[in-house]
Amino acid sequence: MGETVGVRLIKPEERREGQATPGMRREEAIATDRMWAGLVVTAPGMVSGWHHHGDYETAICVLTGAFRMEFGPGGGEALEAGPRDFLFVEPGAIHRESNPSAEDGTAVIVRSGSGEPVFNVDGPPPRRDAGGRSSRRAPR
Repeated sequence: MGETVGVRLIKPEERREGQATPGMRREEAIATDRMWAGLVVTAPGMVSGWHHHGDYETAICVLTGAFRMEFGPGGGEALEAGPRDFLFVEPGAIHRESNPSAEDGTAVIVRSGSGEPVFNVDGPPPRRDAGGRSSRRAPR
């Protein structure tokens, strides 16, 4: 067998600051050429900037607080997750998180893919009405 298979422990103080998105503090625990894993912390009432994760699939497990995820045309769709809930974000899905709870929101994030893991953007494309015209959703 000759080949060594490694296991590594990453303590909280060993995590590095992850790529920034306004309103979110990411802590990178593991980054390889095929995966990214870490922790995200959001303050009560926080609304992040719009972003996507390029070619990465993302799994999010909420530990504390709540995560409201806005996405879709014009940002018009939303899901809210609480402790022990999972969210799945498809590659390239433009979204933003908010924390509508009264406590810090914390979540474990695992991304599988390659390339840059975070792209901050202005927002999702606008909705199109039946005539094909753009209609922006009112900001919150």
